[in-house]
Amino acid sequence: MNVKTEVKQIGLYINGKYVPSSSHRTFEVKNPATQGVIALVSEATEEDVNQACLAAREAFENGPWRTMSVAERCEKLRRMAEIILERKEEIAGLDAIDVGKPYHSTVQHEVPRAAHNIHFFADFVQMQGGETYPMEENFVNYTRYEPVGVAALITPWNVPFMLTTWKLGPCLAAGNTAVIKPAEMTPLSVSLLGEIAKEAGIPDGVVNVVHGLGSVVGTALTEHPAVDLVSFTGSTATGKRIMKNGADTLKKVSFELGGKAANIIFEDADLDKAIPGSIHAAFMNSGQVCLAGSRILVQRSIFAEFLERFTKAAMELKVGDPQNIDTKMGPLVSEQHYQKVTSYLEIAKEEKAKLICGGKRPELPEYLQKGYYLEPTVYVQENPKSRICQEEIFGPVVTLIPFDTEEEAIQIANDTEYGLNGVVWTENLQRAHRMSHSVRAGTIWVNCWFVRDLRAPFGGFKKSGVGREGGHHSLEFFTEAKNICIALK
Repeated sequence: MNVKTEVKQIGLYINGKYVPSSSHRTFEVKNPATQGVIALVSEATEEDVNQACLAAREAFENGPWRTMSVAERCEKLRRMAEIILERKEEIAGLDAIDVGKPYHSTVQHEVPRAAHNIHFFADFVQMQGGETYPMEENFVNYTRYEPVGVAALITPWNVPFMLTTWKLGPCLAAGNTAVIKPAEMTPLSVSLLGEIAKEAGIPDGVVNVVHGLGSVVGTALTEHPAVDLVSFTGSTATGKRIMKNGADTLKKVSFELGGKAANIIFEDADLDKAIPGSIHAAFMNSGQVCLAGSRILVQRSIFAEFLERFTKAAMELKVGDPQNIDTKMGPLVSEQHYQKVTSYLEIAKEEKAKLICGGKRPELPEYLQKGYYLEPTVYVQENPKSRICQEEIFGPVVTLIPFDTEEEAIQIANDTEYGLNGVVWTENLQRAHRMSHSVRAGTIWVNCWFVRDLRAPFGGFKKSGVGREGGHHSLEFFTEAKNICIALK
């Protein structure tokens, strides 16, 4: 698959059409594999954000979206999902050059999942009912679940299109309108969502997309009085700022924040499954995944064998051009992020972690020399309290930590400010249940990783998030429950 690299012009999408910024300012987006400029994106001002929010409010209050039948609304969402699949090569191509992720994985997995996100919530909302509570005194109560209003959907740069549809699906299915702010580093695929919605028959103003820095656009969006709720995926630090910004207008918030998952390997684990599973959890998307299994806890009796086999598998990962079919790892997303990730290489030295492999740029062809590449990097660190074991690096850097007993593994796993997810590898069913109950995280995968049922709750303990999304948890966030009490006499 060859993606054209001419510079694209990306506008803001407000009230059914693409428009330039009111200041006519733009910012560059670069291909992280080559550092070539791939897009000039309109940089929204506070006034542009205001216009987008007002368009979304007008569409909610006076447009047909909120009041049309659930069946009609969901049929338009299903059409939106179909259009996403019809344009999957285009969308995957944009994510590949924008994020630097392997194209073939994106087109085969992420874009179909994005379409499924929309389709699932269209089906799911149509199956929902309410509660009815008859009273002996000749009254009856029943509930309705009504849309909240205007939602700000603020999405990260690592899986931009798929994670945006994960929020947009339930938001629209419930009857809300939306202003989307994608990450400024990776706006290309998300910029298509407005026109895809329009082609699907969704009214103007229901889906709006604004671009720019979080400090300007994100702040204006999360402070705006026309915005009723904020769904955000990103860093814990940014989540704290959004919560403060929205406090004066009492916005509902749903946050999926950082993670530092423990991936726990017991001596009875099936290493033929645990090693490729752990490689995938460590290095998918160059480790730029909030769910990454970056703390690998290995029982000491099998530590040497696991280390040897895991290191061999890591060194065999093909790092290179995201457009090549055999590439398993692309570059890091930007210079700023590359500097952050590689700063931990020095921290690891200071903490006397043992470097097993990686820790440097790979040898690559000339046209990739400006890309921000890093080899899969593996450390052994006996001290689980060290910074490389505690802080979210968000890159292809993992630490192996030995442990002796189940109790010690639980203590190490829980000794972090994060609690998004965890992974357990064991063939002992009772141990699997004990560990799953004991590790304090929102999702525990046993003998697998990154398996998602959209009906299940998703979110984090501690500083990994606020609230849950998925299934009825998403609908509870994107709706208001109304009780109606009727006198029968």
